[in-house]
Amino acid sequence: VLIVSHDRDLLNRAVGSILHLENLKLTLYAGGYDQFEKTRRERLAQQLALKAKQEDQRRHMEKFVERFRAKATKARQAQSRLKALEKMKPIAAVMEDRVHPFHFPDPNPLSPPIIRLEDASVAYEAGKPILSHMNLRIDMEDRIALLGANGNGKSTFAKLLSDRLNVEDGRLLKSKKLTFGYFAQHQLDEMDPKQTPFEAVQNLVPDFTQAQVRAKLGSFGFGIDRADTQIERLSGGEKARLLMHLCTNHAPHVLILDEPTNHLDVDSREALIHALNEFEGCVILISHDQHLIEACVDRLWLVDGGTVAPFDGDMAEYRKLLLDKRDTREKKNSKGDNGNSSREDRRDAKRAAAEHRAAIAPLKRKAETLEKEMEKLQSQLAKLEGQLGDPDLYTKDPTKAAALNKERSDTQSKLEQTEHDWLEACEAYEDARQAT
Repeated sequence: VLIVSHDRDLLNRAVGSILHLENLKLTLYAGGYDQFEKTRRERLAQQLALKAKQEDQRRHMEKFVERFRAKATKARQAQSRLKALEKMKPIAAVMEDRVHPFHFPDPNPLSPPIIRLEDASVAYEAGKPILSHMNLRIDMEDRIALLGANGNGKSTFAKLLSDRLNVEDGRLLKSKKLTFGYFAQHQLDEMDPKQTPFEAVQNLVPDFTQAQVRAKLGSFGFGIDRADTQIERLSGGEKARLLMHLCTNHAPHVLILDEPTNHLDVDSREALIHALNEFEGCVILISHDQHLIEACVDRLWLVDGGTVAPFDGDMAEYRKLLLDKRDTREKKNSKGDNGNSSREDRRDAKRAAAEHRAAIAPLKRKAETLEKEMEKLQSQLAKLEGQLGDPDLYTKDPTKAAALNKERSDTQSKLEQTEHDWLEACEAYEDARQAT
């Protein structure tokens, strides 16, 4: 299995090695992502130390050459050092792809709580609530992750908080000065594809000079070339960076991020974690990135059963909850009408499976027999090729050479026919094995 992924937890749990592409070179590291990162950092540190040591040696040798080049007694040694300098292969400088940091401007503080929900419900259609009976409180320093299966209402809850949906019943109380920054994947597709990042930011801050706009873009990793590139030609990660800048430019008190890491590579995700931890406002996070949640969040809220409530546990306990639910569903599906597994059905299934295996056993044996015959013929062919490779054979014993050539031709023809029969036998066996 070859996996290309930015999911750190997946790369820690599912792979045995990491193949790293950097500066047009591939390097294989054993272990998962954390081990790769540790080993790579150690290797970079070692390379820096070796380069520093080599440069010290070079400076010392250069001083020796300059000092004694003109002295007859030391000229030979100086020339020797000079040749050594010329042969000294420089250790490559450590060049890492620089990841530009994220920076979210800090908001003005507000008195707690900044949001309070009292028996609140929200709906897209009147009388059909998606979420209800919500009693929650949010403060400025909160870091909250919304957990729950897709379709349970996480995005609906985020839209309610950010005034994109109204409360149907109950109350939602918030400060009049409260501002939001809202990031969602669908917004990436809503940006004007013909616009440039420079134009998008300039529209937000029309009073800024061109230099000030470019300085803001530069702080988010958009140099002159990328700042003047149409948005439709930017990568997914660049679009995500631009959107985060646009939705946080006004220093919001609450930052709502709905799957913010989908287009970010691993290093950019780490940069986002640092920025979120430094941000002095409230963060509400919807993400399947467990590493991001564990590194940034101190409160977990579960969106399930038509409501939102605090989850008393950590991500490991939440994962266990999901596995327990899956096991319960599987057990329920395997039970009969009376709630008990049908032993008779299981016996019938085992009997049918055994009969099926017995019926297709001859096909399997035929394929195995033909495979062994192929191996035997390949061995014979290799032996004949070795004998015919002797150039003296044709002069010393041309009759034997002719006989070996004929035997080789016959063996080759037999091998080709056996390979054909083997392929047909394998196909017949696979078809029969998969038949119900």
